[in-house]
Amino acid sequence: MLEQLGISWQGLLVQVINFALLLLLLWVVFGKRIVGMLDERSRRIKESMDQAEHIKEESARIEQEMQKRLEEARREGQAIVVQASQIGEQLKEEARQEARREAEAAIARARSEIQMEREEAIDELRKEFVEVAIMAAERVVTQTLDKEAHRRLIEETLEESEALKKE
Repeated sequence: MLEQLGISWQGLLVQVINFALLLLLLWVVFGKRIVGMLDERSRRIKESMDQAEHIKEESARIEQEMQKRLEEARREGQAIVVQASQIGEQLKEEARQEARREAEAAIARARSEIQMEREEAIDELRKEFVEVAIMAAERVVTQTLDKEAHRRLIEETLEESEALKKE
């Protein structure tokens, strides 16, 4: 059958032996280098895989740490918000108390001013009453008396009446 294709089995055998010798020669000369290169490449690939795994683990660790820090920052932020709210409430209460104190002080001042004005009005009214009483006394009494003596006499009477009212 090989002869029909134009192939001689002796030539084929010589070619196979030559090919085997060539492979053997290449293996002896370059085999160690090729195996060394393949081993080196295999080692580099393994190192790359190990490094990739290490990077993956490191990345996961960093991500967990970032999640912890983020949660801690959230808690701190919430604590700051609560603290700010408490400070705001405290400031509001202090402002209310200050306003209350100021209002009470204003009321006290107003009462004091009213009391002073009342006393001034009473004094003014007394003076006018004394003048009116003197004028009335002058008209009633036909003789004119000393105005100063009348005034003193009326004021003494008024003071006595005030002392009686207080008792």
